[in-house]
Amino acid sequence: MIYTSTMKKFRLAFWLVLLSFVLFACQTTPALVGNIVPQASNTPLASPTTVVSQVPMISVTVFFTDVARYSAGTPPFEAPVIRLVKGNQSLPEAVLREFFRGPSEEEKAAGLELIASGFTGFQSLTIADGIARVYVIGSCRSNGATYTVAAPILANLLQFPEVSFVKIYDAEGNTEQPEGLVNSIPFCLEP
Repeated sequence: MIYTSTMKKFRLAFWLVLLSFVLFACQTTPALVGNIVPQASNTPLASPTTVVSQVPMISVTVFFTDVARYSAGTPPFEAPVIRLVKGNQSLPEAVLREFFRGPSEEEKAAGLELIASGFTGFQSLTIADGIARVYVIGSCRSNGATYTVAAPILANLLQFPEVSFVKIYDAEGNTEQPEGLVNSIPFCLEP
């Protein structure tokens, strides 16, 4: 009887120790259970050191033409709207991209319009020594108008403290006054 009683105690102690190890292992490595992926899966596993960073969105002001003010001859003809853009980019470039996207349906309903004078976007924007140089794309058409895409481009870029002058170049790389501290438009935007 003594032998049997000792064996039962030993077996009980063995199972308790084994159970303790199993419980301890489960408590310290719960992530292993959730990360088990069948071998046949083509889904890549995320590394434990992978960090997903989200780029913060920031508000910028974009100017479009207010048709009612323009028709009435009441300047300023440009009206501001707020857009959200990713904060990890050049804000002047982001504003120009939003401008060439045009007003939303709600903004159109409020009387805002994209006056683009035939241009469809811009190829590049550089800012140096207070001068922003915008290289637009598309075929230029002023159609004899005195108000062209130049006015809203100026409004959109002159809002930035690093920009004092804006020179707009057509698709062929031409502008009226490429030199000097003055604003400049392409010849094709002349009425």
